[in-house]
Amino acid sequence: MHQALTRRSTRLNLVAAVAFVLGGSLFALGAAFAQLGVVSLPVVNVTYLVGGGFFTLGGYVSILLADNTDTDERMRWWSFRLRLRSWLSAFVLFVGTLFFAVSLVAAFAAGLTPRQSDGWIWLPDMTGCVCFLVSGHLAMLDVGAGHVRVLAHLVGWWVVAVNQLGSVLFFLAGIAAFTRPATSSAIDTGLVNWGTFAGAACFAVGGVIQAFDTPTPTRTVVQQ
Repeated sequence: MHQALTRRSTRLNLVAAVAFVLGGSLFALGAAFAQLGVVSLPVVNVTYLVGGGFFTLGGYVSILLADNTDTDERMRWWSFRLRLRSWLSAFVLFVGTLFFAVSLVAAFAAGLTPRQSDGWIWLPDMTGCVCFLVSGHLAMLDVGAGHVRVLAHLVGWWVVAVNQLGSVLFFLAGIAAFTRPATSSAIDTGLVNWGTFAGAACFAVGGVIQAFDTPTPTRTVVQQ
């Protein structure tokens, strides 16, 4: 039973890692397209949308990974607390990808007023960014056994730390994407594109690192 759960954890971890690598890479590509202006806007939007689909897949598989726990471990209170934190992190991340999906689909609409653009594109995008930040903080607490700290010797810590940096960059890009009614333009288009590019690159790198991680269906408490 334990070996079966371990094999399932390994498969789920690899699927999530590949999904985040592809999602991050496509988001970075979309941001580069937008900044350089080498393709049409619909192509940029499609690139973002497909990348968002991979992010959603990665978020969903992360929930399955967090829930892949030995039955005996589920019965222990300390294990339940650890699992809950890990599960909440994955769930909030997944919710964030759904908000991103709303924003990415709304981006295809033509003729939106600044108010409509902020309501249908910017607000869901910012909500998704906040979800990513909250998810990353919970993941940092999860890796650090209730504390945010540097654990450079753990592969899992590097995954979480790099992804959290990406979340911060996404958040900054999201703020800069607010459409000002007076000008009908974003606050800082350059920050939107380069912030998105750098943040997406972080998630792609985090996915690569995650592929080398070895998750197990039981958790080991980090010594204080």
